[in-house]
Amino acid sequence: MKFIVLGSGGCVALPKPLCNCKVCKEARKKGNPYSRFGCSLFLEDLNLLVDTPEDIVHALNYANIQQVNFVLFSHMDPDHTLGMRIFEHMRLNWFEISEGKECTNPISVFAMEHVMSDMNSIGSKLGSYLDYYENSRNIIKRKVVSKFIYLDDIKLTFIKADSATVFVFEQKKNKVIYAPCDVKPFPDNDIFKDANVLIIGSTIVGKVLKDNYILKENNILNDELFNMIEIEQLKDKYRIQEVIITHLEEDWGKSYDDYLELQKQYKDIIFAYDGMTFEV
Repeated sequence: MKFIVLGSGGCVALPKPLCNCKVCKEARKKGNPYSRFGCSLFLEDLNLLVDTPEDIVHALNYANIQQVNFVLFSHMDPDHTLGMRIFEHMRLNWFEISEGKECTNPISVFAMEHVMSDMNSIGSKLGSYLDYYENSRNIIKRKVVSKFIYLDDIKLTFIKADSATVFVFEQKKNKVIYAPCDVKPFPDNDIFKDANVLIIGSTIVGKVLKDNYILKENNILNDELFNMIEIEQLKDKYRIQEVIITHLEEDWGKSYDDYLELQKQYKDIIFAYDGMTFEV
């Protein structure tokens, strides 16, 4: 299985609009890998995309992705869903529609029931966007997944994590876990054992954050997000070979170079960047 981290950023863009901190200035000047698109992942074997952040159209173009056949949604947060108009970019042909021809190869859209229900609520006064894409334009087909599906020889397991989802990709003896956001507390499941790679977000990186902000012990973010010690504990608990930290927030106040330096402190834990590829 070959994966591409299309976007490694957090809930706001990096560079953040209007921000003149040194990290955002550097990102504007240098671009990738100092800049970061919204959090998303691509599995090349299946032409499968996980999540559609607002800038997904740019992330797909940057990575030169040629085809998308499947989309998974992890949860409904705007930074993971509001780029869903990418469905129109990829499948709507208005010239053909003007001649009465509809899309004949809709994208399969998968999510757990609680996520799909949330997704179906996103819309306008005219109704759900996903209803429009499926029922009026035939550019997607929604499918609710309760536990797992097979696509070719790859098994995809969906595990509920409060309002979000943890995805497990398995092919023969190889296993990759993708847990991009809102996954604390992390679900307790033996399926995570002996994975090749865990890609995980929801992690505070460092003690000193943007503008020298110090996160106090009683700050609510400590309950919502992992710290690096907790990531190491997860890695050891499930005997995971390598961890990749994604969903790297602009609020952490760190540049690409800072993350390269930080990862020297950890064994088999690295930090994602846009365009990162790995294969298992």
